[in-house]
Amino acid sequence: MAAPYVTSQPERSAIDATQGLIALDFGANWCGYCRAAEPLIDQALAENPAARHIKVEDGPGRPLGRSFRIKLWPTVVVLKDGQEVARVVRPVDADAVRQALAQAGA
Repeated sequence: MAAPYVTSQPERSAIDATQGLIALDFGANWCGYCRAAEPLIDQALAENPAARHIKVEDGPGRPLGRSFRIKLWPTVVVLKDGQEVARVVRPVDADAVRQALAQAGA
C-alpha cells in the first residue's frame, strides 16, 4: 500500500528553497480520483528515483495548496530547484507524470 497524504505540510518557503527535483502530490486520502491515480503517479516516480515525492493532504484553508492554486485533486506539481516546471491534474496514465518529470530534465 502506498503512503497516505499527510496532514503536516512543509512551509512554502522551504519548498521554494529546496534544491533538486520535487513532485508535490496534492490530494486527499478519501478522494476517489486520488486513489485511482495513485498507482500511476507511484509508477512514474519509481522510474525517477531522483525525484522527491511529497504527498500533501489538501483542502480548504490549507496554505500550501492555496499558494500553488490547487483546484482539483490529485494535482502533481513538479519543481526543480524550487521553481515550478510542470503540473499534472488528474493523470489518467503514468505517461502524463513521466512527461512532467521530463520537463524538469529528469
